Amino acid sequence: MDNKIILTIGRQFGSGGREIGQKLAKALGIAYYDKQLMAIAAKESGLSEEFFEKADERASSGLAYAFTMGYSYMGLFPPYADVLSNDRLFLYQSDAIRNLAEKGSCIIVGRCADYILRDDPDCLSFFIHNNKENRIQRIIENQHVTVEQAEELMTKTDKSRAAYYNYYTNKEWGVASSYNFSIDVSVLGVDETVEFMKSFVERKMNKRPPHFG
Repeated sequence: MDNKIILTIGRQFGSGGREIGQKLAKALGIAYYDKQLMAIAAKESGLSEEFFEKADERASSGLAYAFTMGYSYMGLFPPYADVLSNDRLFLYQSDAIRNLAEKGSCIIVGRCADYILRDDPDCLSFFIHNNKENRIQRIIENQHVTVEQAEELMTKTDKSRAAYYNYYTNKEWGVASSYNFSIDVSVLGVDETVEFMKSFVERKMNKRPPHFG
């Protein structure tokens, strides 16, 4: 791929967004980042990865009990704990996302990446949603839970993601105007949605000159 392209994907829980991101990255021949972001942010910041896992896509309270679980900051315990607010971790993760975007083409899933990279001309943002029935079925298959448990998990996870996104951005999670493109997977299915997105990205890239280093 001659041009650099950064794709960010927001997604409803159970929508198929992660699978679509992985398949699209493979189809385009570019890197894919999801939960790997936490390991990268931990390495770059010198913090334990567990801190980022506790705060992952949570606007607040995710770290309140981190120290009670025995996790340390650079091997140290409070009074150093005050540097580990969710806001500080968000900044560390934001730095990691910007660094990845600078290195080359990639797909980044969740974690307000569309907002963090809002001024990057190489970035396109997508939001993936699906109908309730399809989402519940995917959750049952992937999480091995009952219908009731799947519905509860779906509702709670979406609320958590929305709270996180709305807290750290000046936009609203899941609203079409917050993204370049909002896609209902139930219309085409996962594989054809991937092909549609691939075509969209390629057409976008053909409208601008290549990068020259």
